[in-house]
Amino acid sequence: MAVTKEEDIQMMLVCKTHLGTRNCDYRMKRYVFHRTVDGIHIIHLGKTWEKIMVAARAIVAIENPADIIVASQRPYGSRAVLKFSQYTGANAMAGRWMPGTLTNQITTKYLEPRLLIVTDSRTDSQALKEASYANIPVIALCDTDSPLENVDIAIPANNKGKESIALLYWLLAREVQYLRGTLSRASGWDIMVDSFFWRDPEELENKEEAQEEWAAPAKPAEDWSTKAGGESWEGAGAGGEASWDAPATGGGADDWSAAPAAAQEAGQNGEPIGRRQAPVSDLQAPRRCTTESSAVCRGARA
Repeated sequence: MAVTKEEDIQMMLVCKTHLGTRNCDYRMKRYVFHRTVDGIHIIHLGKTWEKIMVAARAIVAIENPADIIVASQRPYGSRAVLKFSQYTGANAMAGRWMPGTLTNQITTKYLEPRLLIVTDSRTDSQALKEASYANIPVIALCDTDSPLENVDIAIPANNKGKESIALLYWLLAREVQYLRGTLSRASGWDIMVDSFFWRDPEELENKEEAQEEWAAPAKPAEDWSTKAGGESWEGAGAGGEASWDAPATGGGADDWSAAPAAAQEAGQNGEPIGRRQAPVSDLQAPRRCTTESSAVCRGARA
């Protein structure tokens, strides 16, 4: 089934490729279709599609695909760059751009490409600067606020969303294969756009943990009707229907009313409750000296 321009634009609308930013560079005004009430610039998707076709023809003009570098310092474009290089044979550089890759010949990672493709002209400014020194043509995905210095072919699109970046690289890789003849336009491309989407490692780990929990066998339900020793809880009261009004057995019949009665009787006799007075006979009163024995007492003291 042949793919038409309208179908590609519908996919761009779904992936929000047309949404720009509130700021607009004066060189990007030619690609702006409208501005919303909120101040967001809407990109003309017809021009975006045309620029993708132009960029694909520039990529096909390079005989050796290894002479093409696809760079992306933006995390959302790392997976799309790797997938694009897988299907087109280009050299992918996802992550941090090593300074001097295109200019410093002493480094071991020195490269001399014939074409450079970047995801964001602002984020990948170091790569653009080195490409300008080495006179290397550049294809860049540019938003409404992106600078166009040292950019030869600008593809106006939303380069901040992971769906938009993935779709643009998917369309570019498909068109390159169409022009090279490795893929027929009548049959279409069976690779889904989802494979170009950036995926968060933490989300993947959480999803795997959730799948493992669902796949784990369910624990058998415990039977609470039986005790740990095998006895039945229902049979615990099978010895007879005991009445709650009957006196307790096994602990002895204690008369709980005896203690309060004794305390009350002690209170009526004038004795403090909670203290038992010792008998007078138990107390030893000190002897006092009388008048008759005062002399004896003085002699004893002397």
